Amino acid sequence: MEPVFTNNVVIFGILMLTLTGVFYTAHSENPFWKKFYLFVPPLLLCYFIPALLNWPFHLIAVEKDPPLYFVASRYLLPASLILLCLSIDFRSILRLGPKALIMFLTGTLGIIIGGPVALLFTIKFFPHLLSISPDELWRGLSTISGSWIGGGANQTAMKEIFGVDENLFGSMIVVDIIVANVWMAFLLYGASIAPRLDRWLKADTGAIDDLKSKVEAYRASIERIPSMLDNFILLGITFGGVAVAQALADVVVPLITPYEARLSEIGLSSLTSGFFWMIVFATTIGFAFSFTRFRALEGVGASKWGSVCIYILVATIGMQMNLEEVFSHLGLLMIGLIWMMTHAVLLLSVAKIIKAPFFFVAVGSQANVGGAASAPVVASAFSPSLAPVGVLLAVLGYAIGTYGAILCAELMHAVSQF
Repeated sequence: MEPVFTNNVVIFGILMLTLTGVFYTAHSENPFWKKFYLFVPPLLLCYFIPALLNWPFHLIAVEKDPPLYFVASRYLLPASLILLCLSIDFRSILRLGPKALIMFLTGTLGIIIGGPVALLFTIKFFPHLLSISPDELWRGLSTISGSWIGGGANQTAMKEIFGVDENLFGSMIVVDIIVANVWMAFLLYGASIAPRLDRWLKADTGAIDDLKSKVEAYRASIERIPSMLDNFILLGITFGGVAVAQALADVVVPLITPYEARLSEIGLSSLTSGFFWMIVFATTIGFAFSFTRFRALEGVGASKWGSVCIYILVATIGMQMNLEEVFSHLGLLMIGLIWMMTHAVLLLSVAKIIKAPFFFVAVGSQANVGGAASAPVVASAFSPSLAPVGVLLAVLGYAIGTYGAILCAELMHAVSQF
């Protein structure tokens, strides 16, 4: 069935109307909507409605590497990081303690052991669902481990290291996207019921609550109606900061590229990614602004505009999720789902033992599985003031991604011999 709309200008308008409809109903006094949003968080709808517009409704067309997602990830994501970092209390982030790092590393471990567990289970109990040889399978799955621990650069590194066929690589990307997006939906829902989950985990959320309350108190103390000058200053430093971040990335990458082979050998191929450096520099610029008078721009809505950018990004991510593909890769999809369940069970088990808040579970997981593009999305679902925590952990994921993925691949290789 041919899509109704293929023009990106029209599709962007539809996405914006969708976001407007979600937030209009979310702020409605109608009893039905009040009850509805007790169970369904607005951010989840911003993610799933665009997916439904793609399939089964075929209202919009989504090509490979859609320009709307490119704009959202390359323009609006770094802009949102700068805007959300403006008012952050860096000392309070440091006082969040070691549990954030523990949960991040637990998430990494969950991916490393989840792959072999899922592969062994599927080979032994559902071999008829797989149409490729065990040797091809573990090599293909290595690319998913690279993506889920680090990101796209790590995923590509695994493809080259283990010689994955192009067609198989395409199937693995589909499984990667489907499972990662479904898991992200669960995390967004978990953010909406975080207090209940924290009670079950018996978690101490004092440091997180303190960070949120400090940011909110600071915002209230400086809040004012923005003037035209305020708006232009906000836009100027934000997109000027994005420009500086991209310009610095354009300088750094050519300097590093001659060492690409060596970096790949030692597992640091992410350092040759322009997107990686843009995210690092945008976050750094945002943090730097938080120590200057630009921090007062929070009073004219900096974090609110940052959240708008995040929601647009969420919609462009959601529109790429083709739900029809779920039924086309059942065997590989089963491996992916078991893999992610292993990751989730380990995270929740460790969180229960150390009494870590669900925020650390969600962000520690998404910093691995989603990386810098979506970790701040999940973090901001708890509070916009927490988005930088997701970015910091995601950057760490880029650094260790290839190491963890190679270990996971070798474990899957061993399992495939059974």
